[in-house]
Amino acid sequence: MNSILIVGHARHGKDTVAEILRDSYGYTFESSSHACLRIFIYELLKDKYGYTTLEECFQDRVNHRAEWKQLITMYNTPDKTRLARAIIKDNDIYVGMRCEDELAACDLIGLFDYVIWVDADKRKPPESEESMTIKLDDSMYVVDNNGTEDDLIKQVEKLVRFMKVDNILEGL
Repeated sequence: MNSILIVGHARHGKDTVAEILRDSYGYTFESSSHACLRIFIYELLKDKYGYTTLEECFQDRVNHRAEWKQLITMYNTPDKTRLARAIIKDNDIYVGMRCEDELAACDLIGLFDYVIWVDADKRKPPESEESMTIKLDDSMYVVDNNGTEDDLIKQVEKLVRFMKVDNILEGL
């Protein structure tokens, strides 16, 4: 399997694309939010906010977005690839990287075969640069998620065909 990074703005369908890749093509994935929660954030925030479960902490993340970003930055300092490597060690897909510096560091070590942007800009607004510094131009492929669920499935089918052709061409 290829190693894939799926990026895009909040609520644009990144996890849904990863779920289609998992359910239809056998890929495994973990989102940055779940990985951070599991690896370090829950332990750091449970007493501060009185969380009793991982799920409770996860559901409340929208109320502490800036704090989560700061904790992730600290976790990835000085090694900006630390979280990405932890996720890709056990998964084919990392969903939800938000920092351009982390992406650049991962590019330097060739961590991802593909960087996929999921775009729903006709239905959902973009995030501010405070929480998302990766841009569409940083990706190698765009999945359009502005239509129906069936349209999205077809977009993912095109992505898979693209990756297969790309892999064949690389083998030549």
